[in-house]
Amino acid sequence: MGSVSLKIGDGTARFKRATLCSSAVNGLMLFAVISTNLFALYAFTFAPKSHPFHHGHKNISLISEQVTLILREIGSSQKKLAQMEKELLGYESIDLSKPNIPDELKVFLNRHQLPLGKDSRTGITEMVASVGHSCEKSVDLLAQYMNYKVNGPCPDDWSLGQRLILQGCEPLPRRRCFAKTVPKLGLFSFPLSLWKNASDKIFNWSGLGCKNLNCLNSKKLSKDCVGCFDLVNGFENQRFVRARGKNDFLIDDVLGMGSGGIRIGFDIGGGSGTFAARMAERNVTVVTATLNVDAPYNEFIAARGLFPLYLSLDHRFPFYDNVFDLVHAASGLDVGGRPEKLDFLMFDIDRILRAGGLFWLDNFYCATDEKKTALTRLIERFGYKKLKWVVGEKVNGSGKSEVYLSAVLQKPVRV
Repeated sequence: MGSVSLKIGDGTARFKRATLCSSAVNGLMLFAVISTNLFALYAFTFAPKSHPFHHGHKNISLISEQVTLILREIGSSQKKLAQMEKELLGYESIDLSKPNIPDELKVFLNRHQLPLGKDSRTGITEMVASVGHSCEKSVDLLAQYMNYKVNGPCPDDWSLGQRLILQGCEPLPRRRCFAKTVPKLGLFSFPLSLWKNASDKIFNWSGLGCKNLNCLNSKKLSKDCVGCFDLVNGFENQRFVRARGKNDFLIDDVLGMGSGGIRIGFDIGGGSGTFAARMAERNVTVVTATLNVDAPYNEFIAARGLFPLYLSLDHRFPFYDNVFDLVHAASGLDVGGRPEKLDFLMFDIDRILRAGGLFWLDNFYCATDEKKTALTRLIERFGYKKLKWVVGEKVNGSGKSEVYLSAVLQKPVRV
């Protein structure tokens, strides 16, 4: 029959249609239907030899018993079907009976009844904790993460939490402890903060290889972040206002393409927040989604007076439909060559982008022609209007030519 596998982090949520289980489900359903009909036929066609008035009460009792048996059989069948469905989906909730499960995890995951009973507007009767189902695959790490002193200081383990997120354990459970604080002294006021480096001392360097900004600027952290923590020297303060190649679009040119104006935007994998900074200079609010992989991106973006969102690309974007005027994405859109994962991501981008809004694909690295073709076909499925489309080559540090795609696309109105 086959299977579909959705890869999340190091874990895999499998949606199986196994022949044996499917046959069992079908057999169970057939048995339930046949037995129900037989009981009903027996109950309603039973004809006693004696006078019906002498045995009327007995017949009614017999019918009542048969109906009870039928309802009991149906209830049992429904429970078995629900369990089989759960097994077919491959989803199991976290087993809190396992040894070494911290009490705090049990307290968080247990359902809690609403103090005033059923909510009249939503119909909810209990509060259910929100935690990623892939956490079950990393239950040992999760137990370590939830092992802390209540009302005390949290362990300095943000890197452990990020490791769980990257393995699909998102959202993480809440904790009842006080996070480590780093004094934020010497922050500059806005808008001076946009292009002024703050002190190294205001960032949390635990769990990172580098311990200062100079170290970060000496490394190639990603294709979109080479020297991106240097806001004074280098090219960072010229990005989006000065082009180095035909794939580099100027921000004012792109803003001029937006129908109805550009007011709020979303930047996926925005490095140190320079795109959001340029937009802020033009009175456009941009949320930057990023993790702290090898660098304190979130703290650095916040120090610039901008809005960081600590979120992986495996997580459904926590925004309502059709709210953003612009979505910007660079090589952070790369999902490691998994087409089905890129499908889900692109549909979520489309969901949060309003009709007439712009999707700016900025210097997306096409490792192979197949990858470029696959991305192009995927974009064409959405019916976006191509306002600008450039495929160009760049020479990397080793002298090898690489292909990049840049595009500005406009979301259509769908009926």
